[in-house]
Parts: sequence; C-alpha cells; structure tokens
Amino acid sequence: MGVDTLGDFATANRRMFFVSAIAVGVGLASALIAAALLYLIGFFTNLFFYQRVSFALVSPAANQLGYLEIAVPVVGGLIVGLMARYGSERIRGHGIPEALEAILINKSKIEPKVTVLKPVSTAISIGTGGPFGAEGPIIMTGGSLGSVLGQMLKLSSPERRTLLVAGAAAGMAATFNSPVAAVLLAVELLLFEWRPRSLIPVGLASATATVARWSILGSAPLFPIALTPSPDLLVMLEAGLVGVVAGSAATLLTYAVYACEDAFKMLPLHWMWWPAIGGLVVGLGGFVAPMALGVGYGTIDLLLLGKVAVETAAVLVLVKSTIWSVSLGSGTSGGVLAPLLMMGASLGLLESSFLPQGVPSLWALVSMGAIVGGTMRSPFTGAIFTLELTNDVNALPPLLVGVLAAYFVTLFTMKRSILTEKVARKGVHVAREYGVDVLEQVPVAKVMHRDFEAVGQDTALDALLSRRAGAESKPAGHPVLDADGRMSGYLSAGDLEKLARKAPGPDITAGELAPAPRAVAYPNEPTRVAADRMAEVDSDSIPVVDPSDPHRVLGLLSRDDVFNARVMWFKEESKLERHLSVSHWLSRRFRRGRGRAAAGSEK
Repeated sequence: MGVDTLGDFATANRRMFFVSAIAVGVGLASALIAAALLYLIGFFTNLFFYQRVSFALVSPAANQLGYLEIAVPVVGGLIVGLMARYGSERIRGHGIPEALEAILINKSKIEPKVTVLKPVSTAISIGTGGPFGAEGPIIMTGGSLGSVLGQMLKLSSPERRTLLVAGAAAGMAATFNSPVAAVLLAVELLLFEWRPRSLIPVGLASATATVARWSILGSAPLFPIALTPSPDLLVMLEAGLVGVVAGSAATLLTYAVYACEDAFKMLPLHWMWWPAIGGLVVGLGGFVAPMALGVGYGTIDLLLLGKVAVETAAVLVLVKSTIWSVSLGSGTSGGVLAPLLMMGASLGLLESSFLPQGVPSLWALVSMGAIVGGTMRSPFTGAIFTLELTNDVNALPPLLVGVLAAYFVTLFTMKRSILTEKVARKGVHVAREYGVDVLEQVPVAKVMHRDFEAVGQDTALDALLSRRAGAESKPAGHPVLDADGRMSGYLSAGDLEKLARKAPGPDITAGELAPAPRAVAYPNEPTRVAADRMAEVDSDSIPVVDPSDPHRVLGLLSRDDVFNARVMWFKEESKLERHLSVSHWLSRRFRRGRGRAAAGSEK
C-alpha cells in the first residue's frame, strides 16, 4: 500500500449515487417553489397596487394610488415583522447569509417551517413594493427543503450540507435560468470545498431545476439583448474603469446596509416594527421614482436595451440604493441579486454617456456583472451569471475584466462581503480562500523521524518507563520488534503514559503489553493521508513502514511532525528569492563574448 493506491479524489465513494439521486428530486421541487414564489409575488403586487386578482408578474410603477402608494410598503413591512416575531425570526434577511449560518453554525439544519414562511414573507415584502429580488429567499427556501430532507434521512453532516446547497443552487437556477452561475455561487459561497462528492449533486440539482423551469417559465434568457460588437483593446481598458467604479459602489452599498442595520438597533423599539419603518422609506422613495419599487426585472431589461434616459437612470440609482439599504437594514425579507443588477445597469448606463468606446448596453451589462461580483466577492459567479442572463457572448471578455477589477477593489476596501459580514457579526469567521491542503504536497518521508528507538519484546517495561522519565527529549513512540527484527507491536507516547499510571510490575515486558499498531503510514504517501489515519485512531504517533513489508519500520510520524510540515510550508511561502538576474545573465554573456574574441585573436 502507498501512493499507488491513492486516487485524485479521496472522498469519492458510492454514497454519491444516493445523494445525487436525492439532489435531483430537490432540484425539481426547488424549481416548482421558485415558480410558485414568482406567481405569489405577482399576486400580491396586483392585489396591493392594482386591487385585482392576478398572478402575472407586473411592476408597481404604473399604479394610480397617488399618495396612498407610500402606505403600501409600510403595510407590507408590518406584516413581515409580525410573521418574523410570531412565526420564525429566520425569515429576516436576504437569504444567503442565513444559508451560510445554517451551514456553519447549525450543522446544515434549518427549521421546516422556514420552508413555508420564507417565500410567503418575501412575496408580501416584494409584492408591497419592497426593492428586492426573489432569488435570495428562493435560495433559502430551496436550501431549507434540502436541509429538511437531509434531516429526515440518515446522512452525515457534509451530505446534509450538499443537499442544502443543492436546493439553494436549484432555486437560483430556476429563478434566473442560470444553471452554471448557480453552481459557481454554490462553490464560491456555500460549499466550502471543491470536491466531486458535493459538486456533482449540486450540479445535477441545478440542471434539473433549469430543465423544469423551461417547462414552466420558458427557456429564453431573462434579459435577452442583441450581441454587442466584438471588443477591442480600448473597450477592454474602459471595462477595467467600469469595474473600478462598480467595486467602489459595491463597497459603499455594503457599508450603507450595515450602517442602516446599526442605526435600527439604536431605536427604542422592538425589531418587529423595523420593517414597517423601512417600508415608509421605501414608499417615499417609490413615490419619487416608481421604477425603483418591486423586483424590477422589467426595468433591468429596459436599462440593458438603452431605453431609459440618462437622467432617469441617475435618479433610479440614487433612490434604489437608498431604499434598498434602509429596508434591508431593517431586517425585512428579500434578496440582493436583482437590486444589484438594477443599480449596476443604471450606473453603467450613466457611464456610457462619457465613455468613448462601446455601446450603452455593453456598459450597462459590464457594470451589472461587476457590481454583483464585487459586492458578493464572487467574480466568476458575477461574470457567468451576467452572461447567462443575456446570452451576449461578445461581452464576456470585457465583462471578465470589469468583474475582476471590481473584485480587486473590494478586496482592499472591505474585510468581508455583504453576505459574510452578517455571519461575522454573530461571531463566526467565514474563510473564502480555497487551496489544496499543504499536507497533500508534503510526503511523509520528508517530515518523519528516522532516528527512532525500537525495543525488543523482552524489554522490561518498568526499565523503559524509567529511561523515558529521565530523558530530556522523549521519543514519540517505540516499535516493539521480535527476534527477527520485525515489528510485532507499537507503544506510542500516550500508551506509555497510561501504562506508567498503572505502575506495571518489574516482570512485565514490552512484548506482553504492546498492542499491534492501530494504524501505520508509508513514506511515499501525502502527510495529509497519514494525519487523517492518525486522527481516526486518536493516536499521538504512528510507525512509518516499508510499503512492500509492513513489519519493517522506517521511521515514526508524530503530531509534531505534521505541524512541522505546516511550518515548512509557511517558511517556503514567505521566503523571497531571486533565481534569475538579468544583469548577471548579461554580464556572463559579455564575459563569454570577450573570451571568444580573445581566443579568436590568439589564433
């Protein structure tokens, strides 16, 4: 056994078939929930703003309520506050941070009632003019469904997490017809790993939800636009500028949301009333700019088509950002993606009036993707999401540049994203950097102890314990060898400490009490594999043996050795070296040239 038996993916096993089959069912159910939520938003929008019964998704902008329009979001906020207080506080917020919290704090377990209360509260919030998207709550609802199924079945914590994320990704895919972006969102935000055991079920759930969506809501992209002209170098440079502006806007929006949240906490009122206060701000903003109300898919479409005046776009971005920050800070229910799309597209349309290259729709699109990628700190999600929304393949290169520029800006202007800040405020740090474990890259042979002390089977145990007690540096363990020099047992430092407390008699030998090794390591395998084996048997050290002869001991691997592997990696990462020098290379070339010239003159 050794490196020859190891594959590329250590966690791939037959359980993936079972989890994947469940994920497909979760994907189908999430698509139905997404469609139902969109119809429910349409129902409440028609009921509150137009006093009619209809499930069509319409904008509140054309209502004829006059000043009564201001009161509608207040009523919606009050209803959501009551549902949160007497139903479940988990329905507050925009969905993704709540899913993160469930994964990181609650072992991927979500209350079943959230599956019902979250979409209903969101439909009321958006249907009464809330400036939100449906995707965040659908992500939370799909995640709740996956979590509930995971709790009903006999699954491990990683498998429950996979089903939760499968439901979340399926909800996003069904809402926006964006299966690839949904999987990327899962990887960049929710899974905390890149492994087949989770990637395959999540991908299948996303694909299933998308196919189901085609039957219910159609297969066309949500915001279809004509292909923009192929970009040139100047367009790519301008895309970077658009990304920098979008990244700056993402930073301001994130700080604004949490500043509003902190301001609400200072009010001498129960949090149940906060959404109603936020609703008042929404009503006033909607009275000034009605297009800022609601989910706003129609407005985003007009912005991408360049059918909104620059002056209107300027008012829209100011009003939308204000009412969105205040209402989201109030703790009501609603998503962040659609509002970010609208604000990004509005900002891009404004920038198109002074950018010399490109067309307005391109800059609206690039800004839209950049502000999503920057705010959520998920660059690939932002780029592919925007591509799937529009099907504008020509825009992908400048879109990638813009998203990466925005991402770069937010890396240095914010410690955390709008999504992870909420979890961090509850005392949980969310790490967003993924990489191959350094222990995978360090072989056992590089860190093991080769100067170990083996003992014979007939060695007196009390003599061995006395020798260890007087030693300044105690060995990590002792292989016990038979008469032929082959390992018959192993005594770790922990084993010897337990034996010392029992005070064995003088006639007891090491061979009598030394158990067979509970685990062994091999010199050519990654330290991570050996460390996992060591942790599985809860031993402080294990013997390293010859792969061709497991009774021949080559060394010992202790927990300190595993830690030393990380120390080696840290030193390697922080060491600055120069292996090539242009001046040195030129000097050598010059000396060689002079040498050849001198040799030629001698001839």
